[in-house]
Amino acid sequence: LAVADPADMPDLPGLRLHVLVRQAGAAGRPERCAVIPVGTAMSRLVRLPCPSGHAYALVEDVIAMFAERLLPGAEIEEAVPFRITRNADIGVREDLGGDFMAEMEHVLDQRKYSDCVRLELRASASRAALKWLTGALRVRERGVYAVPGPVNLAGLSALAALEGYDELRYPEWTPQPSPQIDPRESIFDEIRRRDLVLCHPYESFDPVTRLVEEAARDPEVLAIKQILYRTSVSSPVVAALGEAASRGKYVTAVVELRARFDEARNIEWARELERQGAQVIYGLKGLKTHAKLCIVVRREAGGVVRYLHFGTGNYNERTARLYSDVGYMTCDPDLGADASAFFNSVTGCSEPQPFLKLAAAPLGLKERILELIENETARRRQGRRAAIRIKVNALVHPQVIEALYRASQAGVRVDLNVRGICCLRPGVKGLSENITVVSIVDRFLEHSRIFYFYQGGGERVFISSADLMPRNLDRRVELLVPVDDAACRRRLCRILDGYFRDNVKSRVLAPDGTYRAPGPARRRPYRVQFAMCAEALQAVRTAQAARRSVLQPHLPAEEH
Repeated sequence: LAVADPADMPDLPGLRLHVLVRQAGAAGRPERCAVIPVGTAMSRLVRLPCPSGHAYALVEDVIAMFAERLLPGAEIEEAVPFRITRNADIGVREDLGGDFMAEMEHVLDQRKYSDCVRLELRASASRAALKWLTGALRVRERGVYAVPGPVNLAGLSALAALEGYDELRYPEWTPQPSPQIDPRESIFDEIRRRDLVLCHPYESFDPVTRLVEEAARDPEVLAIKQILYRTSVSSPVVAALGEAASRGKYVTAVVELRARFDEARNIEWARELERQGAQVIYGLKGLKTHAKLCIVVRREAGGVVRYLHFGTGNYNERTARLYSDVGYMTCDPDLGADASAFFNSVTGCSEPQPFLKLAAAPLGLKERILELIENETARRRQGRRAAIRIKVNALVHPQVIEALYRASQAGVRVDLNVRGICCLRPGVKGLSENITVVSIVDRFLEHSRIFYFYQGGGERVFISSADLMPRNLDRRVELLVPVDDAACRRRLCRILDGYFRDNVKSRVLAPDGTYRAPGPARRRPYRVQFAMCAEALQAVRTAQAARRSVLQPHLPAEEH
């Protein structure tokens, strides 16, 4: 693409690699520039002859080396690889009415031509090249990122597929079947027998998929209601919902069209589900629906039973192998009544009713968390034992932070595991000396949200879809779910214990905002993610051994 004047720069696609070629001016003529797009079908790595091992050149370096062949007769001053990021923060005007899906599709089209907000280029680029690109792309100086190496390192991911080099790889991990669930039994029988906590990716996501797939084919199932935020490309959950609808079951799916960067896929799934006869809701006006909930309504001998799955992660079997999340499966009648009331308020334009056990954002979840924190604070001021343990991805909400500061000042022991951004400053004398904040970044993305409150020895444990941020607590539809089953509660407490024991991958937040490795270990190294992998393997071996030790004789048939 020859560009004589920066003002004539064509619209370049975002997140694609390009090479700017500057040509020297001849006979008093100004310099000229050309932009060479690097096609997505082209391999980023060009393999070179090598007597042993592997040798590669980056495709942009090959283009630069042979730029004179692409632009014959021109003297090449430099060739600079770069890519741009366009503004994706384009919202739909929900107050204008009309077809919401059509409006979302218009937003996706707008993104292709939105303003350039980031320019990444090789750090070796000249000032002249930088000036030309920023002028042509109208990028502010704060949006320029000079990269000391290849632009877009994701292009090197093909190297991870090379054979050999096993010493550079993590051991292969296959999520293990939950030892609590017999694959030969109906998932409904298993949930009716006991509440279940699933811990992914250490345990398989299959029971969640099975719940929807069995519900689709079970003639006693009357309805399925589910929230879909981010799903996989070939989602078995969505396929099962479609099958259920085509079999005449009442299927309601809340498909959040505004899930950033998954909008196109969600639009496609919404249309497909509608074609198969499901009722599809495109979220709520002004609020993203981020809760993770599936309800299966089943007719049984004793009446109608609601089978529930609550989760901290999406209904995505692919990310369930990469993200650390927890799920809770139950047929608790009170939670079932709450879940139905919640769904009715989301899908039926009805006023939310008081819940028996659940708390939902933006109406009540924040207040419930603040109440639980304040209760621990009050108990400590009365001289009683109090403790708070929270695991989330982010802690930003000022009201929650202030409440935790008050708890610390009252003497409450507060342990926080915050993977990402944390605006609370721990260990500040007179303010937060009873608060510890750790972050764990390891092989799997930490994504679960677990809340623990000592509550006078009553020990309340919750899981949630929400992080402690204004967007989650004030501007999204989220759920806080109590886990009252004693065995499930104990398991979640053990999980929390592991995250606060980690002394290998944990980093401790200091009062000045820096993260530091734990001090010299006086105990054996403990890496929570590897420990949970080992625990999952051992649980399967123990369950298999128990099944083998049971002798089941063949009995004669009963006489009639």
